[in-house]
Amino acid sequence: MELSWHAVFIALLSLSSWGSDWESERNFISTAGPLTNDLLHNLSGPLGDQSSNFVAGDKDLYVCHQPLPTFLPEYFSSLHASQITHYKVFLSWAQLLPAGSTQNPDKKTVQCYRRLLEALETARLQPMVILHHQTLPASTLQRTEVFADLFADYATFAFHSFGDLVGIWFTFSDLEEVIKELPHQESRASRLQALSDAHRKAYEIYHENYASQGGKLSVVLRVEDIPELLLEPPISALAQDTVDFLSLDLSYECQNEASLRQKLSKLQTIEPEVKVFIFNLKLPDCPSTTKSPARLLFSLFEAVNKDQVLTIGSDINEFLSCSSSSEKSMSCSLTGSLALQPEEQQDHEIAGSSPASAYQRVWEAFANQSRAERDAFLQDTFPEGFLWGASTGAFNVEGGWAEGGRGASIWDPRRPLNTTEGQATPEVASDSYHKVASDVTLLRGLRAQVYKFSISWSRIFPTGHGSSPSLPGVAYYNKLIDRLRDAGIQPMATLFHWDLPQALQDHGGWQNESVVDAFLDYAAFCFSTFGDRVKLWVTFHEPWVMSYAGYGTGQHPPGISDPGVASFKVLLIPACSIARTWNYYIRPQQVCRGLALWAWRTLRASERFLHFRHAGLRFATTSILIVRAPIPVAQLPKFTEAEKQLLKGSADFLGLSHFTPLASSATYDTIGWLLLTTRAISSRNFIPGLFAPIKEDSVDVRSYIARSLIDGFEGPSGYSQRFGLHHVNFNDSSKSRTPRKSAYFFTSIIEKNGFLTNGAKRLPRPNTANLPSKARAFAFPSEVPSKAKVVWEKFSSQPKFERDLFYHGTFRDDFLWGVSSSAYQIEGGWDADGKGPSIWDNFTHTPGSNVKDNATGDIACDSYHQLDADLNMLRALKVKAYRFSISWSRIFPTGRNSSINSHGVDYYNRLIDGLMASNIFPMVTLFHWDLPQALQDIGGWENPALIELFDSYADFCFQTFGDRVKFWMTFNEPMYLAWLGYGSGEFPPGVKDPGWAPYRIAHAVIKAHARVYHTYDEKYRQQQKGVISLSLSTHWAEPKSPGVPRDVEAADRMLQFSLGWFAHPIFRNGDYPDAMKWKVGNRSELQHLATSRLPGFTEEEKRFIRATADVFCLNTYSSRIVQYKTPRLNPPSYEDDQEMAEEEDPSWPSTAVNRAAPWGMRRLLNWIKEEYGDIPIYITENGVGLTDPNAEDTSRIFYHKTYINEALKAYRLDGVDLRGYVAWSLMDNFEWLNGHTVKFGLYHVDFNNTNRPRTARASARYYTEVITNNGMPLAREDEFLYGRFPEGFIWSAASAAYQIEGAWRADGKGLSIWDTFSHTPLKVENDAVADVACDSYHKIAEDLVTLQNLGVSHYRFSISWSRILPDGTTRYINEAGLNYYVRLIDALLAASIQPQVTIYHWDLPQALQDVGGWENETIVQRFKEYADVLFQRLGDKVKFWITLNEPFVVAYQGYGYGTKAPGIFDRPGTAPYIVGHNLIKAHAEAWHLYNDVYRASQGGVISITISSDWAEPRDPSNQEDVEAARRYVQFMGGWFAHPIFKNGDYNEVMKTRIRDRSLAAGLNKSRLPEFTESEKRRINGTYDFFGFNHYTTVLAYNLNYATAISSFDADRGVASIADRSWPDSGSVWLKMTPFGFRRILNWFKEEYNDPPIYVTENGVSQREETDLNDTARIYYLRTYINEALKAVQDKVDLRGYTVWSAMDNFEWSTGFSERFGLHFVNYSDPSLPRIPKASAKFYASVVRCNGFPDPATGPHACLHQPEDAGPTVSPVREEEVRFLGLMLGTAEAQTALYVLFSLVLLGVCGLAFLSYKYCKRSKQEKTQPSQQELSPVSSF
Repeated sequence: MELSWHAVFIALLSLSSWGSDWESERNFISTAGPLTNDLLHNLSGPLGDQSSNFVAGDKDLYVCHQPLPTFLPEYFSSLHASQITHYKVFLSWAQLLPAGSTQNPDKKTVQCYRRLLEALETARLQPMVILHHQTLPASTLQRTEVFADLFADYATFAFHSFGDLVGIWFTFSDLEEVIKELPHQESRASRLQALSDAHRKAYEIYHENYASQGGKLSVVLRVEDIPELLLEPPISALAQDTVDFLSLDLSYECQNEASLRQKLSKLQTIEPEVKVFIFNLKLPDCPSTTKSPARLLFSLFEAVNKDQVLTIGSDINEFLSCSSSSEKSMSCSLTGSLALQPEEQQDHEIAGSSPASAYQRVWEAFANQSRAERDAFLQDTFPEGFLWGASTGAFNVEGGWAEGGRGASIWDPRRPLNTTEGQATPEVASDSYHKVASDVTLLRGLRAQVYKFSISWSRIFPTGHGSSPSLPGVAYYNKLIDRLRDAGIQPMATLFHWDLPQALQDHGGWQNESVVDAFLDYAAFCFSTFGDRVKLWVTFHEPWVMSYAGYGTGQHPPGISDPGVASFKVLLIPACSIARTWNYYIRPQQVCRGLALWAWRTLRASERFLHFRHAGLRFATTSILIVRAPIPVAQLPKFTEAEKQLLKGSADFLGLSHFTPLASSATYDTIGWLLLTTRAISSRNFIPGLFAPIKEDSVDVRSYIARSLIDGFEGPSGYSQRFGLHHVNFNDSSKSRTPRKSAYFFTSIIEKNGFLTNGAKRLPRPNTANLPSKARAFAFPSEVPSKAKVVWEKFSSQPKFERDLFYHGTFRDDFLWGVSSSAYQIEGGWDADGKGPSIWDNFTHTPGSNVKDNATGDIACDSYHQLDADLNMLRALKVKAYRFSISWSRIFPTGRNSSINSHGVDYYNRLIDGLMASNIFPMVTLFHWDLPQALQDIGGWENPALIELFDSYADFCFQTFGDRVKFWMTFNEPMYLAWLGYGSGEFPPGVKDPGWAPYRIAHAVIKAHARVYHTYDEKYRQQQKGVISLSLSTHWAEPKSPGVPRDVEAADRMLQFSLGWFAHPIFRNGDYPDAMKWKVGNRSELQHLATSRLPGFTEEEKRFIRATADVFCLNTYSSRIVQYKTPRLNPPSYEDDQEMAEEEDPSWPSTAVNRAAPWGMRRLLNWIKEEYGDIPIYITENGVGLTDPNAEDTSRIFYHKTYINEALKAYRLDGVDLRGYVAWSLMDNFEWLNGHTVKFGLYHVDFNNTNRPRTARASARYYTEVITNNGMPLAREDEFLYGRFPEGFIWSAASAAYQIEGAWRADGKGLSIWDTFSHTPLKVENDAVADVACDSYHKIAEDLVTLQNLGVSHYRFSISWSRILPDGTTRYINEAGLNYYVRLIDALLAASIQPQVTIYHWDLPQALQDVGGWENETIVQRFKEYADVLFQRLGDKVKFWITLNEPFVVAYQGYGYGTKAPGIFDRPGTAPYIVGHNLIKAHAEAWHLYNDVYRASQGGVISITISSDWAEPRDPSNQEDVEAARRYVQFMGGWFAHPIFKNGDYNEVMKTRIRDRSLAAGLNKSRLPEFTESEKRRINGTYDFFGFNHYTTVLAYNLNYATAISSFDADRGVASIADRSWPDSGSVWLKMTPFGFRRILNWFKEEYNDPPIYVTENGVSQREETDLNDTARIYYLRTYINEALKAVQDKVDLRGYTVWSAMDNFEWSTGFSERFGLHFVNYSDPSLPRIPKASAKFYASVVRCNGFPDPATGPHACLHQPEDAGPTVSPVREEEVRFLGLMLGTAEAQTALYVLFSLVLLGVCGLAFLSYKYCKRSKQEKTQPSQQELSPVSSF
């Protein structure tokens, strides 16, 4: 059904220009013309009533001559009445300039064309003038090379002659015809170049001299020639650079739309969203345009817009019908009989209430405004309380399409198919589902006050109905709302933003009235769940778009194209939903609800168009629109009277989405107030336009919300259209967000609440910090070594576990969190606005400076010009302080106060005011190494005059900025200034004088600092109440041998030479530390110098310097291991004076500059406290440099996490008065000699982009989280839980046959693959073998004691297959081996310990491996037969069977990478899967055997033990990382669990990925074997419980392997790392991560339908373990078992826990190096005693208590070991030992040995005493010494 021609025509043509940035005052260009002789003949012919469709011919153009035809005015007026806006006029170059010269034009022709143009203007048609079409003047045909100049002269003449009447020009309308006219002897390329040059010159002339009124110029190209022409460089350049829009000559083949789209797609090479004008439109094979013009036009523009071509207008000659009734009367009109009824009748039929004329009233009020009046820019502010915000829509940005059980929406089925790896799809979108913190950070940076977001209906109710709300979905919106409120941002929630649940659409969607009840349930749930915090609600977002695009054109889902019926019907149902929702909740909630509409202005029928768009709001008073047409009418549904009453007034405000100039704001004057949402790109021009309605027209506009906060998925346009204030990098898996300049502009408007006049100034908000009072200093010097050596005594002996254990807690409430930068490194603007050069400017511009890549700080981060960007970052980070430095040469270009640069002063004033307005505390460094070059020219810091000059500069800063700056630092890191600038010469000024200059410079700097301190103290402190200090730097120094005094002294000396050099004079006694004075003085004397190279202070200077700092400011980054060294004496050097050598431990994590040693932070803070007293300390720099520029900087997160945690320990545990932490640095910057290669920034800066965009890294988000938490508090879920496990909970300990039994060839045992593997060189660490191991084969009694020590009720052990069946088959059963297990089981049962038997724990008989092992399918039967033997012989006593232990390890490590037996590694892409396949089938057969044959009689249970780590996403806000973590667990735990516990088959993740990679590699099937249907049935459900081994957790992230790589890891596509804050163990792969235990237990519960779970292994290893007090293992067991208890509280069906292991044993490939045991096995003792560790006693107490009884309810007897407990040491056979010819027992021999040793020792001591007395007597007889000892203090 077709709509009215006028309505559809206006709608279509308006639609085609959506999103265009064509001037906002222009409407769609509908053009006719040109005049041709045929047209004039037809219009003046005798057949007055005959009409004709007319398309202008090419060869018959009308050449203007006097007089003009008399009917032209009426003809033009009829075109205007038919909504034609423009008319084409072809100038005749040859007629205007017959001689070819602009000096002799044909004046009559000129006059004729002017009259023609004036006639068009009178008829209100705008002329579009074509400079040249055909027939060049003869003078131009001579030479191609002069053509461009001749045409430029002609164009200038035309612009001058007609420019006042013409706004749109075209140079050429047919390039091919002009090419033909040019000299043929020239090549086509040269002729094309001539045309391009001619056009370019005309374009430049026009825009330089004639386009001041906004005119445009273009050239016409044929669509079919586009692919060829764009390959021609002249035309390609022309189309890109010298047109204001692109004009096309288009033939639309209705039968071949694809051809048009293919041609138009080439336009995307010109510009992503090219603006196109259809200059000529021809419809060669289309049906008659008189029959269905609207449908044809719709089809055309739909085809155009599919390719993101922004159509600004079109030729519509094809749709015009022109006729004449007399020689003087003629007219033209649009074809067809689709004219509307007369306006009078229509006005009567459209409900005649007053709003019907509102548009007319508004239009008339403004129609006569001049352009200047209309566009006048108002400088004013919006009303107080005006809300500013940004918006998004759920399906646009959330992603997470299947997360948390979300149901499909109607948008999901439209996602692209066959997307390549990493390609952005709607499923991920902007990934906001995982990036709540990031999005709120952006809003905070914007200073937004409200955030309009939509709730995904299908995320809350996956089926669309309220019976099954998704808790993860609810949690997501709760988190978003809470984070918004925490940031002071009002949430505005939209209930419906086009994304209907697909389940509802399957039942008709909005065409089914039952959806109203579903929507009401959904809304009620949202109100009740979120309404306590959300006070602004929007029911529907732009229902007109849903109606029009979803059910009219079908461009949006659900893709229904029914513009006459469905599109109207679906407005009625949402209208009822709105009304019922409003009435349902208006009373109890007291919130605001509104309806977001979409306003658009057209030319004629504008009011009608507004009513169509806002029909949902106006239905209550609108009846039926009747059109007069020969086709069925569009039926507008009717409301009943009851529905009208329900609808009327059902909104508290009008939410208006608007993307072009506001047409009417008074139309709906019954609505309370107006909220505007508009596109961000138009904000600069749009927002000022709001002043007039508010200020002058009294429109109640209360809010402005920019669309959109971020780029997102824009429906059919995908990601090609970008609305965001923030750019989203969809090619980056982290979906990084980068502010655009529009974001900063929008923030400036928010801050001013509009547009303040130039004279207005907003006062910054007051900002105060709790600053300490003046610090006191010691009056006496430090000792040598200093008393601070107690720090090494306290900490150096710490075990690594204790040293690195993460501490949870918070800092003081007023802790100052900040971030830092420095002027030269970020500002740029090196010579801008009068700034003088600094020594770094001079240095970087001098060849040979050694700066990497010859980089300079000329631009750096361009902060001088991007203040708004920097403030945005600081607000987003939530920092309380910003430390920056002032560029001395920007304030004083010559370094002196006689040259004050007001521009520089203004920059810092604006920065400080911006900080204060953002409630950020400024911390200002006066000097950060960038000395004015003018001062260096007079000697720099070696010139004593600089002390006075620096004081003058500081005085000016205090006076100018001190009213707002309360924290001053005079110098940053003066040690590096002295050493690098004047010692090594690496830094400017490049002085290389290592033995003297550093000391002289430091001397001057200390005096300059003291001078400035006194200036502030005496002149400004009382009024400004600030503090002043300087930032000192050092690494921590750790003695290489803490027990060696010389190393301790060397470490202390290093600190004194770096930190104490400046701190000792200032914080202690006004003089250098004695350690420096002694060393430099003594070495100077040894160098035969008359005086020390270290200058001395006078007593007056000491008093002046002492106590010249209020706080201690520390910069630190790393640590050094230090030992004493005797260096060379000459040449003298500051470094050699320290007499020490330093190094870094290679095991410390590496960075781009230093290795990370976070524990040094705590020790350094303690050293400062001990050395300088309990002084307030601020860490003013700490950070890490990386070379990787990526936003995913996990290493930086680990660095800050561990360093801040050590600072927290110093504050909380050691009482250090730590007041603040400032991270280095805010953003990447110019890193001195490293240039831009090393990145320290929390924000990435793209130095390859001239705009220097800043993008937040993951570390920025983490740092904000730390600031928000004021430290690292313990999460509630990690708090220790007191409680007991259920009654009957099983406690067990575990071992494995090969690891403990030994007796590898005893009693007929056959070889196993581990026997072979361990006897193969280089397979096992230290070439260890398990030939003896723990000798458990001979020590049943001793093993039983270990179990009794633990108090366990069960013991899990495995049976050696080759001990029972030496060749792996039942041909021979080794009774001796079987008898060992019978005896072991009997002993266990006698001790009331139940056996848990593992049938296979990796030790396959070598005989079976020789025939293929687990790769040979026959092993399934062999395993079944082996199990049968065990069931038959042991089943009467064993009631708990485990078929296989950790089949993942068998397949992955044994047959994939060969790191475990049998060591196969050459088939990593196939062998593991074949082995896994056979393992699963073998398990199933053994299970069925037991179930079918033995269960009834033996009554046991049988299952499998599966191992799996838990995986957390490396970045939880990254969808790729989230999916990688899932994949990690599915490939590890799910590989074997899914077939057995789920459905008999592998999980879909594995099947899909392995199949896809196999096919991509050219295989014809997947490398993963398939189960038959019968096998699936046999495998599925073959369990009685879930046996689970777990040790650790990893951080997983996506890693794409090349297709050619065939391996398990490549198929999984996951890499993993560990958080550095997780405690280490003795195994590289095992970190202590208790939280993962609870999570994976819950995952198994959810994934496999809550099976009964037995933890069959869990424990931790240590290396080089000799201390029985194994605190690390106790920590592990306590925390892991406690997480298991929490899992029980989570309703996980956990039945038992087994510790690994009962005793130390052979740990596979690591041999005996790693110890997991609760009992220590002394392998150096032939008797292999089992000695209980502290962990054994701890575990026994947990077993006795069945958990963790609450101490608050104690005492608990179970916590104490019973007095009558069994033996705690292993019984050892008494053996006799030969001692001095006697046979003694071992105890007696040991006593005798001790006695003998004591007697010998006594004799030696006596002899030594006698010798001493003899020597002493001899010395007394000698003369006294002739000279005195040298004083330890040099005479210097």
